[in-house]
Amino acid sequence: MVRRLAVLMDPIQKLKIHKDSSFAMLLEAQRRGHEVHVFEQRDLGLRNGKAWIRSRRTRVFDNPTRWYEQDEPRIEDASSFDWVLLRKDPPFDAEYLYDTQILERAEALGTLVVNRPAALRDANEKLFTALFPQCCPPTLVARQQSDLREFVLEHGLCVVKVLDSMGGTSIFRVQADDPNLNVILETVTLEGTRAALVQRYIPEIVSGDKRILLIDGEPVPFALARIPKAGEFRGNLARGGSGRGQPLSERDRWICAQVGPELKRRGLIFVGLDVIGDYLTEVNVTSPTCIRELDAQFGLNIAGLLFDRLEAMRS
Repeated sequence: MVRRLAVLMDPIQKLKIHKDSSFAMLLEAQRRGHEVHVFEQRDLGLRNGKAWIRSRRTRVFDNPTRWYEQDEPRIEDASSFDWVLLRKDPPFDAEYLYDTQILERAEALGTLVVNRPAALRDANEKLFTALFPQCCPPTLVARQQSDLREFVLEHGLCVVKVLDSMGGTSIFRVQADDPNLNVILETVTLEGTRAALVQRYIPEIVSGDKRILLIDGEPVPFALARIPKAGEFRGNLARGGSGRGQPLSERDRWICAQVGPELKRRGLIFVGLDVIGDYLTEVNVTSPTCIRELDAQFGLNIAGLLFDRLEAMRS
């Protein structure tokens, strides 16, 4: 049965299609005969209590020189779509918050919004790990620099992050005798006015920061270990890391079993866990990536698994 799909995403003309997971989803939806539309944040609004979208019907091609063509934009009720995928990259700022509130009006009229707007609001990608302390390294979230500094003194080598970053930005490796420790803590907390996260450093990062994808709480059986480049401790692909696929370990599967049921309960249908060594470090819910890399290395069709589930939920 032909369904209508709208995808809220960053500008399609700027995609790097060889590694873009949203593009993989567009290709799969089109392959299945669904009607594909894309739109940006500026194309979403609310009128008389109903969400509307100014979208462009889009055709996509797995061709790095010509990967899309679009019709002229058209305004429609958001509830006219069977699915709306929220694939806008972080930061999760006030504008993103408004998007979730607007799209909740379409959800109320029967559109399946993925991931669920209320769940996105509740699941900060770094703080959400607090629901699963048994899976995580020692972690502190605080605003006062003295609290963060005491944690570093207790645990030695640590990693400090701001809570709304992505792609490895604003992440620092610190230790108690680091002459830059005070200025780093001042910077990440905005002089004590913004919460920051500090976590015991996990030396297994040299073997990769594993991205594990889950669909409705069930893991894809392979992870992409993102290996830091020489002279770097961050494995993010955006920071020059290289991706190496590998089967899930028993510990990886245990972490997924701890986290997956809660994701499913909340309506977080497509999620990426970040695991370093034996520890969960982040739960990515806004626009998880690594579909294309895993598909290429293992002959998978992860977007196909996702649409199998989305179609079943609309049947």
